Amino acid sequence: MKKRQALIRRETKETQIRVELNLDGAGKAAVRTGIPFLDHMLTLFAKHAVMDLKLRCRGDLEVDAHHTVEDCGLALGQALLRALGDKQGIRRYGTGFDPRNPTYGEAYVPMDECLARCVVDFSGRPFLVWRGLNAQAFRSLSKAEKGQDMSSAFRFGLAREFFQAFTNEARCNLHLELLYGDEPHHIVEALFKAFAKAVDFACQRDGRIAGQLPSTKGKL
Repeated sequence: MKKRQALIRRETKETQIRVELNLDGAGKAAVRTGIPFLDHMLTLFAKHAVMDLKLRCRGDLEVDAHHTVEDCGLALGQALLRALGDKQGIRRYGTGFDPRNPTYGEAYVPMDECLARCVVDFSGRPFLVWRGLNAQAFRSLSKAEKGQDMSSAFRFGLAREFFQAFTNEARCNLHLELLYGDEPHHIVEALFKAFAKAVDFACQRDGRIAGQLPSTKGKL
């Protein structure tokens, strides 16, 4: 069976990134972006998507974290699209999981007081739906909030930039929603875990359609 792997190198005046991705891995990760909170999110993505991920980024963090976060999303999206290849035999739709029925379900992931949902379709059409966080996505942080940990600054605006960049390059429909939640770290972690489970499900091979494209159009 053909290995579903990809190597991406992306270099600009703002970031230098190298990504190695194995879709059929064991959840191993080696991530270094210069932003420990983003490292944590990408590591748990690999773990819960059951993919092997090596990612190194050197970005212009002296400016801010935006370029690094966005470009890591771009590079990961490129790697996943390349690793999927012709998409024959994949489930395509990632509806996540439900412990009561692991072959179907909703991508609901709890994190203490938070509940997040994610659904993905590797359709070839990039579109991000981002619900439940719009009011906070680009709001200004207070002086007190800027002095808090990284998750406080990262939680809304930067998270959206990462997922928008991934969506553009992976050429997928990605629907992410925070149903409820308060603590910044928990919000972002719930979103990334739901994202991981949906991507895992969508990329799995379905033996019933081996060698077939999951589309009536004949192209994805």
